[in-house]
Amino acid sequence: MFFIGEIMNIGILNESDSIEKRVAIVPETVKTLTKNGHNFFFESGCGENAGFPDEEYLDSGGKILEDNIKKIELLILLKCPQQEVIKKIKDKTTIISQLNASNNSDAINELKKINSTLFAMELVPRIARAQKMDILSSQASIAGYKAAIMAANHLGKYFPMMMTAAGTIPPSKILVIGAGVAGLQAIATSKRLGANVEAFDVRDAAAEQVESLGAKFLKQENSSDAEDEGGYAREQTENEKAAQKEFIKSNLNNVDALITTAAIPGKKAPIIITKDMVESMKAGSVIIDLAAESGGNVELTKPGEITNHNNVSIHGPINVPSSMAFHASQLYSRNVMGLIELIIDENRQFNLDFDDEIIKATCVNFYNKESK
Repeated sequence: MFFIGEIMNIGILNESDSIEKRVAIVPETVKTLTKNGHNFFFESGCGENAGFPDEEYLDSGGKILEDNIKKIELLILLKCPQQEVIKKIKDKTTIISQLNASNNSDAINELKKINSTLFAMELVPRIARAQKMDILSSQASIAGYKAAIMAANHLGKYFPMMMTAAGTIPPSKILVIGAGVAGLQAIATSKRLGANVEAFDVRDAAAEQVESLGAKFLKQENSSDAEDEGGYAREQTENEKAAQKEFIKSNLNNVDALITTAAIPGKKAPIIITKDMVESMKAGSVIIDLAAESGGNVELTKPGEITNHNNVSIHGPINVPSSMAFHASQLYSRNVMGLIELIIDENRQFNLDFDDEIIKATCVNFYNKESK
């Protein structure tokens, strides 16, 4: 066990990313923190884009942070702090955030120089006890829901079957690639909207989950299960990838909307849909590539843009959870509170047990003042 002294001043700031609408901590969590004896400081306006005005933070016991960011001892952010924030915080500040160290190595090194203790929320392990801290799942679920809504919005067709005086219109056919958290939510939402939904995943275990939502699971014949020990899809051989693409292509010609969700945390997304596969789709169909931010599952995807190829529109949305900032912030805040409850004891002290699987996985840098 390691104790790093009392934590009294917890705070959040406006996110440095101009397109980020979410906020790391919402008023309901502030109420819990202040009830537990902590001081909570927030930068004015930090929650407004997510639907949480200053008044709600104040009513929950928060205090507006004026100019002195150095009073914050535990800083909670959505994304890794950059230089403009790092130069303002005090030495030995503890930070909880999505650090994504592989993409923010310079910032991480600067934080280590000022003896920051760092917790990376994206590294929460996939174990039952850590589910309430799992930001990847909470945010992916929002992205999957939103992907189905985007597909319905951009497709020039009804999703459900419509019976009219002019005749019956059949439901649209939706194909979802990847049946992880985002994919399953895209399937569920598309079904609720009345579409005919099919799904593909290289993991055999996904079939039962897909079918439980009322969708059809596309099973590739003569393929081996590609699930690794952690429950994710393992790296496939070139022969497996080629066979997979041929199988998917054979199921694309009658699809109205394609939603791709195959992302690997910290790595470039795999290309699953090639140019010639897009060209096999019928005119007017829509692709929503949820992996656009990490390169995209579609060869023609341009992150943050909508492109058109062969009369197929390809959407590469980025930071999709931010488009539903209210609930995305609420869920992220609850995830963070789960970690806070683990690392701070009833005496308002950091109490870090590095034999604990969650702490061991998420703490990427530790400053122990007792060893200095």
